[in-house]
Amino acid sequence: MSSLVGRNLLAGPEPDVTENSGYTDPPPRMGFFTDTSVCIGCKACEVACKEWNAIPEDGLEFTGMSYDNTQGLGADTWRHVAFIEQNKPMGHAQAGVEHADAPGGGPADMRWLMASDVCKHCTHAACLDVCPTGSLFRTEFGTVVVQEDICNGCGYCIPACPYGVIDQRKGDGRAWKCTMCYDRLGAGLEPACAKACPTDSIQYGPLDELRERAALRVEQLHDLGVADARLYGEDPHDGVGGDGAFFLLLDEPEVYGLPPDPVVTTRDLASIWKHTGIAAAALLGGLAAVFTVHGRGGGGR
Repeated sequence: MSSLVGRNLLAGPEPDVTENSGYTDPPPRMGFFTDTSVCIGCKACEVACKEWNAIPEDGLEFTGMSYDNTQGLGADTWRHVAFIEQNKPMGHAQAGVEHADAPGGGPADMRWLMASDVCKHCTHAACLDVCPTGSLFRTEFGTVVVQEDICNGCGYCIPACPYGVIDQRKGDGRAWKCTMCYDRLGAGLEPACAKACPTDSIQYGPLDELRERAALRVEQLHDLGVADARLYGEDPHDGVGGDGAFFLLLDEPEVYGLPPDPVVTTRDLASIWKHTGIAAAALLGGLAAVFTVHGRGGGGR
């Protein structure tokens, strides 16, 4: 198991993840802020991600999910743009949210919520905790990356992820997910998806700055009458210690396929190991006592 387990679970509400990972004088923690209120569903982020990272195509099967040909995040989809159709009036103030028109030309009681999903690069990353080979590691930018040349395909990280992000590639067996374009970050470049986004729905930068920017954006939308606007994953006091990739949503998280209250799945490992150790010590003590008694009895015959 990773040595980060204790650090992940026992640190404060928002530990310095890079210092906890052994880096000295690291750069600011970097992340994504995805503002779904201005996403136009163009899927430029998906294409840019695939091109830069040489990710296989997903196939050309009809999914039955509106214009969504990829359905969800997986080993071959590191950015996924969802098209969520709702029988709900858009409201005149919800700028940036596409809506359908009725056959007569007037607005219908339907709206599309579009959102580009990605790995959350959690503060308390359960995938790091369970990886037995060190294939998963925390970068100096605070992101979480899989080293495919070290991954042994055990699959432990897949159920450990509270968001269902990590996946194994068919015919390969190893785990794959978003790296936040780690190679580009090292060269001072922004991730390919953020670079390609034409509306700045995907914003990249220092995580603290993004959180401040996102809070101002929510206030702006509230002032415009978009009462449902809220942030998801930005709170360092949530069940994963805050996400390195967080979102502005226009409805409940469940509508977007996101868990409403994600919790790091390895949060109880420390206490489990403690109780297991106590139980094992008690068992060994009992066995030693039995052998001692039997040994004394045998010696007296």
